[in-house]
Amino acid sequence: MLPYGRQSISEDDISAVVEILRGDWLTTGPAVAALESEISRLSGGHRAVTATSGTAALHMAYAAAGIGPGDEVVATPMTFIATTAAASMLGARVRFADVEEDTGLIDPSAVAAQLSDRTKVIAAVDYAGHPADYDALQSLADSVGALTLDDAAHSIGGSYRGRPVGDLADMTTFSFFPTKNLTTGEGGAFVAKDPVLAQRAHEFHYIGLVRDPDRFRITTEGPWHQEVHEFGLNYRLPDIASALGLSQLQRLEAFKRRRAEITARYNAALSDVDGVRIPTQRDDVDPVWHLYPLRVEGGRRREVFDKMRAAGIGVQVNYMPVYWHPVYTEQGYKRGMCPNAESFYAEELSLPIFPGLSDAQVDDVIDTLLTAMR
Repeated sequence: MLPYGRQSISEDDISAVVEILRGDWLTTGPAVAALESEISRLSGGHRAVTATSGTAALHMAYAAAGIGPGDEVVATPMTFIATTAAASMLGARVRFADVEEDTGLIDPSAVAAQLSDRTKVIAAVDYAGHPADYDALQSLADSVGALTLDDAAHSIGGSYRGRPVGDLADMTTFSFFPTKNLTTGEGGAFVAKDPVLAQRAHEFHYIGLVRDPDRFRITTEGPWHQEVHEFGLNYRLPDIASALGLSQLQRLEAFKRRRAEITARYNAALSDVDGVRIPTQRDDVDPVWHLYPLRVEGGRRREVFDKMRAAGIGVQVNYMPVYWHPVYTEQGYKRGMCPNAESFYAEELSLPIFPGLSDAQVDDVIDTLLTAMR
């Protein structure tokens, strides 16, 4: 089965990990700091804090923002549930805003309709690797004193209006899962423009430990002393994973180019095919295509999915609207809330896309799709 996504591991990646295993630091060492420095460089110079997963990074973001009971988070439903799960677990009410009909990205006009004096965060997702409209979203957030959050699990290395992902929102989170644009095995990162938010996220991911003597509330102990002011969790990414991430970052531009080539090949072959719609790209965005989200019209998505899987092409569907999950329906969320998102989901089919995919394999995917559409 040809997968829809997979990691790209080189001999240099393997050597980088082996070097750590032969050294003194398996975790909390120099490779972690080096990876955070490189992510910061890619993200406009803002402080980066690594994490054990993209989900952990999202939890860090909501915790850093002080989300709690009585607060509201406006979020897109066209995403994996991790985007909103931590906010819900912290006690916030999630208000889902519909997406643009063509891109599947959160629609600023729909966000505006969901804002209230309880809104603390507007959470966007750079679906498929295409950044959302952050100028509009930031203006809306500023109007109610909220923060913007870019769930950039799909989009590291991309840009919007000349600015890199990581510099688009108040807070940004990345995922380094194997199918993403680069991997640390499992892993993620948090980036914040405000150093106070970044420090809060750092302490939260480090079990809440405070190590700054100027902030100690207990001043009678020795140089070993550290203390906890707010509860945190151990979301630290180890040096082993960080070394893999550092090695992968050296090929991020090559990964981006290959994903663009595959996308262009699909677009050229499928743009005039009846019954399908190719992905939309805005003129002011330079995406990193994590997914190739084809739209299969006429109610045929399941039929085409089954035929392609039977032919050995591992297509996928991304994503069921978040509020359809039982954990949300049991809280009273209803189908029909976000019609564009539901229509998008009903048609979406992710074709294989990853750097190791050959042109011949891309052509095989295309031929199999055309046969399935007949």
